[in-house]
Amino acid sequence: MTWGPMSLPSEGAIGILSHGIRRIEHLSAFLGEAVIAVHPLRGERAPLTGIAAWGRRPTARKAQAFARSRAIKRFLCLEDGFLRSLHPGASSQTCSLVVDDLGIYYDASGPSRLEAMVSMPVTQMERARAQRLIERWRAGGISKYNYAPASAKLPAEPYVLVIDQTANDASVQFGMAGGSSFRRMLESALLNYPDCQIVVKEHPEVALGRKRGYLGSILDAGNYPRVVRLQEDIHVVPLIRQARAVFVVTSQVGFEALLHGKTVHTFGMPFYAGWGLTNDDLPGPSRRHPVSLEQLAFAALVRYTRYVLPHSGKRCEAEDAIDYLALQRQMRQQFPEQLHAVGFSRWKRPILRDFLQGNEIVFHRNLGAVPHGTTVVRWGRAIDTSARPDLSVITVEDGFLRSVGLGAQLIRPLSWVFDRTGIYYDATRESDLEQLLASAEFDAETRSRAARLRQSIINAGLTKYNVGAGTWSRPAAVRKVILAVGQVEADASLRFGAPGIRTNRALLAAVRAEAPDAYIVYKPHPDVMTGLRGDRDAETELAALCDEVVSDCPMDRLIAAVDSVHVLTSLAGFEALLRGKPVTTHGAPFYAGWGLTDDRCEMPRRRRQLSLDMLVAGTLILYPRYVLRNARDSFATPEQAVDHMLTWRNEAPTTGERLLQRWMQPVLKPWTRWRDAAAGGETRRSRSHGGAGQAQGDSGGRHRPVAAPEQ
Repeated sequence: MTWGPMSLPSEGAIGILSHGIRRIEHLSAFLGEAVIAVHPLRGERAPLTGIAAWGRRPTARKAQAFARSRAIKRFLCLEDGFLRSLHPGASSQTCSLVVDDLGIYYDASGPSRLEAMVSMPVTQMERARAQRLIERWRAGGISKYNYAPASAKLPAEPYVLVIDQTANDASVQFGMAGGSSFRRMLESALLNYPDCQIVVKEHPEVALGRKRGYLGSILDAGNYPRVVRLQEDIHVVPLIRQARAVFVVTSQVGFEALLHGKTVHTFGMPFYAGWGLTNDDLPGPSRRHPVSLEQLAFAALVRYTRYVLPHSGKRCEAEDAIDYLALQRQMRQQFPEQLHAVGFSRWKRPILRDFLQGNEIVFHRNLGAVPHGTTVVRWGRAIDTSARPDLSVITVEDGFLRSVGLGAQLIRPLSWVFDRTGIYYDATRESDLEQLLASAEFDAETRSRAARLRQSIINAGLTKYNVGAGTWSRPAAVRKVILAVGQVEADASLRFGAPGIRTNRALLAAVRAEAPDAYIVYKPHPDVMTGLRGDRDAETELAALCDEVVSDCPMDRLIAAVDSVHVLTSLAGFEALLRGKPVTTHGAPFYAGWGLTDDRCEMPRRRRQLSLDMLVAGTLILYPRYVLRNARDSFATPEQAVDHMLTWRNEAPTTGERLLQRWMQPVLKPWTRWRDAAAGGETRRSRSHGGAGQAQGDSGGRHRPVAAPEQ
């Protein structure tokens, strides 16, 4: 990080001599001050309020000498925090940093700011927060690094876990330990737990051949029949959870084991030893005295460590960092490591890689090229996988908070859903979303989160596509106004989710028959009105069946101005539910059948009565994946997606975006129409063979049941 001549901080800055430190993303946010590159042989370009260096590295000694030569008294030691990142190394942005003005936490030879903070008493409120943090840490299954897969098979119980470290690690050197400490640790584990296996977890850098460990040579030279060596790179948390006890020299794994409630034996003097919480081989410094686990955790995770969310560069709390890393790990571990993809256009392929980061994606032109017995990812229902029962199938579609602009215009999505059972718009069979809504617990915290999310969407005026700039006013002296929402009639949600009527004309006729005296407003689908899909001329003819056609008014404003909403399967029905409007469904969308809508189709599988917040939790929090445009290397929460969409909507399109739309429009129009025509042919074939949904065109009557799940 460097400063240009016009951007030098006038009130001083922290000087950084190390190139490596200057490369840390969001360094100023971590430090809470401006930073400036400093050359040891040149004069300062701005007043310096302090000097920062990395831990106990040789470069830190040079930085200290520089500070003394300039009579700069404030010297800061920096190190990675205890919740660092997904991957180790500079390639993965850190979300935590410690800043110590007394020493550094792993150097037991002298005091550190962390020691002083651990010694500080905690209030009742701080103790309760620490307890919640510990529970959150356990539930999130997170560690300092969070990329490694969980082991497919844990060691046989009972066992104790022994942690090796890399040779010459700074925490060993400054933690009053050495090579002999590791031998004593292994012998103590064997002696004190004679009825247990001894599971030695070697450092992943050792397994990769990049570094040496301490225990490898000891195990190679001796005969230890009860010792099991784990050399593969696997996540340590499941090993901690099942262990009877954990043995460490100075590894952070010992601190994590304390958080998991395990007995911890130390053979050096790490920051968490000497406080009466661990069984220590060495006497602790006199500075340390007995404290509670909550006191240690609060000092280490709240007082001492600073956090920044990588996607935003803004300071955050420990809870946010835990949630961030837990989400990254959860999403990356959800599917098999290697996935095979079919049915994705070249435009969608890099987006799929972003939404499946952490997985290896192999693209194929057709299903026949997919290896036997693997997992295939397909876009929607475009690829028929029924002839390949050997495959596990994941179906991908747009999420419900998608973008600012239409997917048919190649606007990048913020959310996609990945469904292993079916897909949410296919009512002929179950989907992951339907199963989730039918069986999830939805505890009070989740429902409360859903309520806040719903309110933020309403306040921001967000919908799926967030298009339209026009206005509409409710007619004066009209008692009842109904909004009927049109769809692209070739859309898959109608083919698989509308067993009765499935055209916009039939929808308007049904609404008029039910409410002959109402003022009916019809909103056609924006894809149709832009000419990208469907028949725009046919849509304009529908004006004779309603009182008014409104095409450009944003959906949220239109919903707010009417009394109720009628849909076939449109997501507008869900958006109306969010805003507290009565919704009548003439098809079987995912949000129907749960007691929240007035339904014209029977859905016998959906028997549970949901609250609106339960529906929102399942649909917007638990089911989709979110990836922001400016942070494609990490997953986001729906709350972050809402904030991002609000900013996006307020941005003016770039010149490149406007040119792309202008150039792609002539190409997109015939392509989308060809795709819809092909889909229509598939539907006709499925009808003639009694396929999914048993579609009956527009002749279906009231309360028609949805077809049973496909076998």
